[in-house]
Parts: sequence; C-alpha cells; structure tokens
Amino acid sequence: MSSLKLFSGTNSHYLAEKIAAAYGEPLGHRTIKRFSDGEIYVSFDESVRGKDVYIIQSTFPNADNLMELMLMVDAARRASAAEVAAIIPYFGYARQDRKDKPRVPIAAKLVANLLSAAGVDRLMTCDLHAGQIQGFFDFPVDHLDGAAIFIPYLRSIQSDKLIIASPDVGGVKRAREFAKHLKAEFVVCDKHRERANEIASMQLIGNVEGADVILVDDLIDTGGTITRAAEVIMNKGAKSVRAICTHPILSGSAYENIENSVLTEMLVTDTIPLRKETSKIKVLTVADLFAKAIYQIQQNESVSSLFL
Repeated sequence: MSSLKLFSGTNSHYLAEKIAAAYGEPLGHRTIKRFSDGEIYVSFDESVRGKDVYIIQSTFPNADNLMELMLMVDAARRASAAEVAAIIPYFGYARQDRKDKPRVPIAAKLVANLLSAAGVDRLMTCDLHAGQIQGFFDFPVDHLDGAAIFIPYLRSIQSDKLIIASPDVGGVKRAREFAKHLKAEFVVCDKHRERANEIASMQLIGNVEGADVILVDDLIDTGGTITRAAEVIMNKGAKSVRAICTHPILSGSAYENIENSVLTEMLVTDTIPLRKETSKIKVLTVADLFAKAIYQIQQNESVSSLFL
C-alpha cells in the first residue's frame, strides 16, 4: 500500500488532479463545505493514519484558500498522519516580506507562523517572490524553480539575437539566471513608482536593438509593469518582446492590458487558474515538476536534481 495520500483544496483542485495523474496516485476523498454564514467545514473521508499527507492548495485571493488549507492540515494532524506537507504552488502574501515603511505588517512571516501553528511539517512551493522568505519557516522548504519549465520552451524559439530582460531592478538575479542558461545577454528596466500598481517612469538599461527580447518575472498582477516595459523595449528598437511569469495573478484590467500590448505572447504556469482565455497567453503546467518533487521526497532523494 502507498505510504502517502494526496489531497486538494477547493480552488486548486484543477491542478491537484494533474499532479496526482503525473504522480500516479489518485486524489484522496475529502469533504469541504460551508455553513450558511460562510464558515468552512473540512473532513477527510478516508483514513490517513500513519500516512504522509500532501495537501495541494495555492493561497491566491481570497483568504478562504489559506484558511481552508490550515483546517485541512489540522484535520490531518488530529487524524494521526505521519507527516503533513503543504504544497502551495503560489504562496500568497509573499510581496509583503519586509517593513518598507512604518506601521505595516510582514505578512509573509505571519503566514509562515500560521502554517507552523497549524502543524505543517514541510512546505513545497514555486518561485517565491523573494527567496529569503524560506528563512521565515522552521521546517524544510522545497523551493522549486519555474525556470525548469520555461527554459526548454524558450530554447525552441528561433532567434539570431535573444536577450533576457528584467522588468525591474528586483528581478535582476532571476534574469541573470535565465540569461546564463540560454547563453544570452540581459538588460534591466528601472522603474519608479509613486504608489502601488502605478508606474511614474521607466528607463531601459542596456541595448536591445534588433533583438528578440524575453521579459522575465515571477508574477504579474495588473500587467502595468510588464506591458510598460515591453513598450519601452520596442521603442528602443527590439524586433519582438515576449514575457514569462510563473504566477498569473492578472487582476483588474490585466487581461485587457496584455491583449492590447506590444507583447508577441506571454507564457505563464497554472499555479493560478486563468479567469478567461486570451490569444496572447500560453499556459505551461507545473504538475510534472511537483509530482517529481513529491517522488524524490518519498524516496529520500535529492530535490535539487529537478533544478536546471
């Protein structure tokens, strides 16, 4: 008999099914429902005693996703699971990882504390907004790299001159890694914000004339930064601009911004489901990556073999 059980939260069921299929283990049966006032009720419909329980749930809005995950973790612990691992493909609140002004929370640390209090033994996630968030946890964190999905696709692009671009200074390390694997140069867009989700100005550092440019980011919210960066790059003489991001939050007018932009295409993963289809967005799945990571952990083998 298998020593693990895979379960899914409500809003990540679409991805959990793919992960389970890739791993070769069916999803476990559970009941999740809500009382008339919205309170969440969770129960496992099969025994998890002595099993390694993996609960798959991204914490994209709204906050019910996070609460549902913690209730499932607590239920598994109280049902005598051997170990409980939270698989959070998109780790929400990661953008609030420090105090950048007085009297604000460090939300990423708060979520880490909540998961620890609920009884999580291990966290598996992909492309945290800031890598140092791993230090907020006092248990093992498997931080998977979305580049393992994107790089093979990017290598199939026929281009005489390929350049990787970061849409802001904070993404330089990510862009440099992509450039190294693709043996390409990279450039940086330096942006200035006056308030959240609004860009006051943007400058390009580097030469992109005659190049096919790939903008690399971990997440896209309103799409303002990525579409503005694409416009600046095209105005500097680039031949084409594509964008890749792991987590397509795509809130507000993001879909319209992307559809009306100069971008040739945008590559995203399915850590967050798309709210609607658009001709410019192509989805690559992270299911195989997470399934392989689960297998490596269950076999007590290195997860780092999955990285590029």
